[in-house]
Amino acid sequence: MRLIRLTVLLAALLLTATSCSGPGPDTFGQELYEQTCAVCHGENGEGTLGRPAIGADSEAVTRTDDQLRGVMLVGPGAMPSFRRLSDEQIDSLVTYVRELQGGG
Repeated sequence: MRLIRLTVLLAALLLTATSCSGPGPDTFGQELYEQTCAVCHGENGEGTLGRPAIGADSEAVTRTDDQLRGVMLVGPGAMPSFRRLSDEQIDSLVTYVRELQGGG
């Protein structure tokens, strides 16, 4: 039980550190995903630590590109908002997520 708590705490700290530092303005696609999304959604979109999968065979596959953009901008629930990213960066994330889903 103690190990689980420690793991959850460490994950929360990593998420906070990732959210605070943020990517540079010239970061796009896979690199941007790795810096902003992978800590929660997994390297391949498989989901981690109770966070939802967004890759192949996930519910996210049924969402439109505009719905994915909205989720990234609003940050529903425990997900942080990524409004600080440019429109081009958000578009590159949507494109990369579609690639993870096998549709890119």
